[in-house]
Amino acid sequence: MAYDVYAVGNALVDLEFQVTDGELQALGIEKARMTLIDADQRLDLLHRVGDHQPRRTGGGSAGNTVVALQQLGGEAYFSCRVADDGFGRFYADDLHAHGVHSNVHTARHQGHTGTCLVMITPDAERTMSTHLGVSAELSSQELEPTAIEASRTYYMEGYLAASPTGLDAALKGRAVAQRVGAQLALTLSDVSMINFCRAGLAAMLGDGVEVLFANEDEIKAWFNTDDLGVALAAAPALAQTVCVTVGAKGCVVLDKGLRIDVAAPVVQAVDTNGAGDMFAGAFLYARSRGADPKRAAELATRAASAVVAQPGNRLPTDTLLALREAWQLA
Repeated sequence: MAYDVYAVGNALVDLEFQVTDGELQALGIEKARMTLIDADQRLDLLHRVGDHQPRRTGGGSAGNTVVALQQLGGEAYFSCRVADDGFGRFYADDLHAHGVHSNVHTARHQGHTGTCLVMITPDAERTMSTHLGVSAELSSQELEPTAIEASRTYYMEGYLAASPTGLDAALKGRAVAQRVGAQLALTLSDVSMINFCRAGLAAMLGDGVEVLFANEDEIKAWFNTDDLGVALAAAPALAQTVCVTVGAKGCVVLDKGLRIDVAAPVVQAVDTNGAGDMFAGAFLYARSRGADPKRAAELATRAASAVVAQPGNRLPTDTLLALREAWQLA
């Protein structure tokens, strides 16, 4: 079977809580960042937000991306690691329900499936506390080389830079993809990854990738500047196509050095969780169907804006298909 995208990343079940800025501050969590936590910290946080009813969804950055691509009509394979527990079964069933091919349909492990406690503040910003669980042990054993060889694009989640075995898996998959001429795509994932795991991200980048995804804060952090213009001027050295999302303004795409600005639809932001993942999934889908970077970014910004305008990290399939139809007619 041929795949549009083969992705490798952390399998996480999202538990999303609506909190005030005061509550977030009382929890002692840095706003708008992803922080890795251990099992005891996870239990403590769950206890402290016990009076909030969470929304439970399948998550993980690359997982969100491949689900979006599959919903739009693409074909995706996702390599990840879950435990043989309730969350693991929920995650595997969710991937299966969306049509995503994955190793978790047949292989699960002892331990606890990773979870991400997502705190959403009234300004729609998301703050993530992630307990990787068995995903911390993601390794090359979870790779399916024949599926990589049958894929148009090999997509790496930057969060894997925090795990030695996860990074090794991403790099071994990258080597397979390079050998067969698949395109390489990477998301920088989070400023915390750049600050603390830069060497791993640099290894994923290698001598460059075909497509790089980042938001404004991440691309500025990569080039150690507060000036977006400076970062954008330097970014083409990293990839043939660099997609930088700039919040409500939309995105900037640098394609072989040519700058393309795409405005986002005006929406009332409710929850930014999953916006970057949605953008990547829609962009890669559109490119797999022959769209040029500008047209692909137009679909991606529409999809990302739609997910921001509602609670949760994903969109109903009918909503995405309607966006795709409107985009095709535009």
